[in-house]
Amino acid sequence: MSSPTRTTEPAASPADRRYLMLAVVRPVLTVAGLVTAYYVLPVDRGLTGWTLLGLVDIAHKVVGVGSVGTRCWIVLMMGKDHSDPLFLQAKEAGPSVLEEFAGRSRYGNSGKRVVVGQRLMQTVSDVLLGWVRVTGIDERTRDFYIRQLRDWKGSANVATMDHELLRTYGRLCAWTLARAHARTGDDVAIAAYLGSADTFEHAVGEFATAYADQNERDHAALLEAIEAGRVVADPDH
Repeated sequence: MSSPTRTTEPAASPADRRYLMLAVVRPVLTVAGLVTAYYVLPVDRGLTGWTLLGLVDIAHKVVGVGSVGTRCWIVLMMGKDHSDPLFLQAKEAGPSVLEEFAGRSRYGNSGKRVVVGQRLMQTVSDVLLGWVRVTGIDERTRDFYIRQLRDWKGSANVATMDHELLRTYGRLCAWTLARAHARTGDDVAIAAYLGSADTFEHAVGEFATAYADQNERDHAALLEAIEAGRVVADPDH
């Protein structure tokens, strides 16, 4: 594949300068309707010019349960040589489920809506977060948001936790979620709504218990369907 052609550096808006880097994806030559060049402008690091990365390969990724029906791609980009790889993940972004009740999003690109939301909620977001709208090989236009495939995030194996460790982990998750809500909403109004009573805590606990019970009922129904032959399942995969 020939190297993408370097283009003139676009100016970064003042709003973009609050982030460590401005990530822009440009579909020069579409492969499965996605990316051939990925440009990163280190806005706040006193550097000028674009770093050009060329597309090497792209592969389809099987999505999780929450993303069934959407497209997801893993993109391998390469910098100066084979020792300078960058793996990106491009996930399709559709309209928010809240639009039916709260009206259309202010953002015309669904990928941008996801990226803006992540930047609002997270203290530190992926510096390569970006969004793009492309036309696929089926001639349909879709929005995507793009991020690093692995940006050194850690994860916890809750299945191996004892009671005390799970309680501590739950508290950390709750604090993180509360902080995200406070960053994106009116923290004073939220605090006033919650009040000093434990009504909200009990309501969340009851919801979590009901949700877990529903999961167990759904799994039992799935096992029954498999046993009856209505659903085909391979236990070895």
